Amino acid sequence: MKIALMDSGIGLLAAAAAVRRLHPGADLVLSSDPDTMPWGNAPEKVTGLALAAAEAAAAHRPDALIVACNTASVHALPALRARLEPELPVIGTVPAIKPAAATGGPVAIWATPVTTGSPYQRGLIEEFAAGVSVTEVPCPGLADAVQRADEEAITRAIAAAAALTPPDVTTVVLGCTHYELVAERIRAAVQQPDAKPLILLGSAEAVVAQALRRIRERAIDAVDATDAEGQTDDAYDADGAEGTLTVLLGGREAALPSAALTYAEGRLLAASDPLLKA
Repeated sequence: MKIALMDSGIGLLAAAAAVRRLHPGADLVLSSDPDTMPWGNAPEKVTGLALAAAEAAAAHRPDALIVACNTASVHALPALRARLEPELPVIGTVPAIKPAAATGGPVAIWATPVTTGSPYQRGLIEEFAAGVSVTEVPCPGLADAVQRADEEAITRAIAAAAALTPPDVTTVVLGCTHYELVAERIRAAVQQPDAKPLILLGSAEAVVAQALRRIRERAIDAVDATDAEGQTDDAYDADGAEGTLTVLLGGREAALPSAALTYAEGRLLAASDPLLKA
């Protein structure tokens, strides 16, 4: 099994690490273009950059492509699917607003300034969180600080967003994939003394689960139902070998960026990076 992931930067690490934990034998292709960050909020620009990153990953013939980027999922998902499907299943990232609303709230959604208050996010709130108290919290500079692994900037950005988060919030949605890399720091900043443990909801595990479902469906369609019956995900990792890792930066093979190694997810993946071992 080979799974590709794309993002503007290292926000894809959370989902990639989830794949590695679930299926150590899966081959991974990580495609990003950090030199063009931030991708902003102009649909044509985002679509062009996302298509370039996706096509670089698709050249490695993965079984599925995860768009591990909220911005790209909002603006470029239709174009990505039109270009790559049905040959390559494309799975987008959606903020975990629906499961957050199921907790009863109050809920805070931490997102980039361009996503906060956007028609896309407001639409998700109206569809899935009607009747639940929801606060949209802009987090200027946080994604960029995480991308650079700038500890002081991360601390400042988290503190500023925490100050905008109501103290009675019980659930925080991490509405940018970069934020999942500093989830525990966000928890520590928002958790109130003597309150119940804060619930943090990212998208990594859900998007990986959807990718695995799409791969299983295609595998079943490709063989006789009798042969596919009883097949499990473990079949993909039958030999017990760790999967390979290919990193693409601007379409070119490279090692994991040094900033990625400051996060647990990056260190997990680094063990299978041939360019780091060289």
